[in-house]
Amino acid sequence: MIDTHISEQAETILAHRYFVKDTNGEPIENTTELFWRVAKAISEVDHQYEVFASDVSLLEQNFFEMMYKLEFLPNSPTLMNAGTAQGTLSACFVLPLEDSMEQIMKAATDAAMVQKFGGGTGFSLSKIRPKGATIKSTHGVACGPIEVLKTLSRVSSMITQGGKRDGANMAVMSVRHPDILSFIACKQNEGDIHNFNISVGVDNAFMHSVKLGQNYTLNDPKTNMPVSVLNAREVFLKIVQGAWRNGEPGMVFLDRINVDNKVGEEYGDMIATNPCGEQPLLGYESCNLGSINIAKFVYPYAGPGRWESHLDWDRLQHVVRNAVHFLDNVIDANDYSIPEIKHMTRATRKIGLGIMGFADLLIKLRIPYNSEEAREVGEEVIRFINHMASVKSLELGAIRGTFPAWEQSSYKIQENYRNACRLTVAPTGTISMIAGCTSGIEPLFALAWRKQNILEGQTLFYSNENFERDAQENGFYSEDLMLYLASGGSLQERDDVPDWAKDVYVTAQDISPEDHVLMQARFQQYVDSGISKTINFASEATLEDVFEAYMTAWEQGCKGITVYRNGSREKEVLVTGHLEGEITKCDCESPLIVQESGCETCKICGWSACKIS
Repeated sequence: MIDTHISEQAETILAHRYFVKDTNGEPIENTTELFWRVAKAISEVDHQYEVFASDVSLLEQNFFEMMYKLEFLPNSPTLMNAGTAQGTLSACFVLPLEDSMEQIMKAATDAAMVQKFGGGTGFSLSKIRPKGATIKSTHGVACGPIEVLKTLSRVSSMITQGGKRDGANMAVMSVRHPDILSFIACKQNEGDIHNFNISVGVDNAFMHSVKLGQNYTLNDPKTNMPVSVLNAREVFLKIVQGAWRNGEPGMVFLDRINVDNKVGEEYGDMIATNPCGEQPLLGYESCNLGSINIAKFVYPYAGPGRWESHLDWDRLQHVVRNAVHFLDNVIDANDYSIPEIKHMTRATRKIGLGIMGFADLLIKLRIPYNSEEAREVGEEVIRFINHMASVKSLELGAIRGTFPAWEQSSYKIQENYRNACRLTVAPTGTISMIAGCTSGIEPLFALAWRKQNILEGQTLFYSNENFERDAQENGFYSEDLMLYLASGGSLQERDDVPDWAKDVYVTAQDISPEDHVLMQARFQQYVDSGISKTINFASEATLEDVFEAYMTAWEQGCKGITVYRNGSREKEVLVTGHLEGEITKCDCESPLIVQESGCETCKICGWSACKIS
């Protein structure tokens, strides 16, 4: 039975990846039953806290309604595995990586167990001794962190998640590591270490040295003593060149990340993130994510007026509170792959509530994404969500107790939170497709696109539903326009399209890198974890453009930055325009789409290379 409240595409995705199946691989549930399964499994956790059965029943109803209405969806592992006898419910993990053969191989084993059930893993290479360093126990020399990275990559390639694709990973290295130049260049050749994203971890002192053109020190990972110097600007330029060439490495700003590390005195600094960079974590921490489809909270447009009056704040408050309750319950319902992750996750009880559908919200409000008003909308919405999530976490802390590491945290006595962190903006690659909305806080990536149906040898055309409806209702729809857009044309160049539509339906490629960064920075003020956001560049962007984007991200208080210059990867699959060259295909033989988050996603079955949200 097909559920008509979701799209045909969403139904296909759910049937392929999410529905419980029989021994023949045939689905034995539909969308409604999936949401009831998840709602029941997560609400039943409340029985552990001696709650009345009637209250648990009401909670189950609330959980079901916000998922069924597509107002909130948890990350994919929860949708897939809650209420079944298999798998973890969390999406993102960071595993410690220490400088010994035993610890390196343990990290590889732990990563295999995490990725077996769909988790993405992050590592820091910063503690691994540099290549050529003396090993006293064997009188040999160290292979270095790049070889360790390649070993972890090979292990990840062996563990195909759910029989689908390689695991997803992130490797971070401190800019002060003696092998930093080798790390920056390790993915220079496309396809090398293909299942790892890489980012350079930098501190404020390094960034100030970049601005001043000064030298900075490289430090021995074991003693932290200086061993040599490099020119900061020259190293920064190498990072910029790599990002301009193929989008890597990204950059994470470690000092800014650790401002929000409330348990640093007890557990140390956060030095790594999950694969898409939005979740800085301590070693062995995991975080379960969920996202609110913010576009669902807009009243039907009633004409001019303050944008705030068009949002259903009461319903949004209701959903935020229930989403925090839901995500906190997931921590207890979880089936952890190794005991260390269970211990650390329950010690800090971090949750990652975020949003998706932000670009859709702006479209409904008739506000251009690349405007100060749009940034004000984003700031007000995320501030409200931050406040309500914090209030709910305080309430849970009062009823259930604070997170166990709270007494060793830097929170004040009145800040008795249940969760060490509450907010994260994830890329929402697949769940935004299920919800039928734009991903995360990204702008529209395309207004129309073409997709090849490999099985039937057809080329199918798709378009943004809001745009097509507006074009028809306002008299500028035409087959010629849609074909033009699907072939890579820009709306901004059409004389038959009114100016207001050009402003409102601006796409990622039309938005300046500065406006991308400023939007990310505005959200970061109220997000205590990180944000997944891609800074898009036109193909003709210069190295100076990328340099300025990276510098602006640091100056504006972002925790990290990822850029992508259109056309910079040989094997990319374009969302708009003709498909050319070698096309990567999914198991269902459909071409993969490069999303704005940098993830590869199949528009037919919904498989995503991110596999974390």
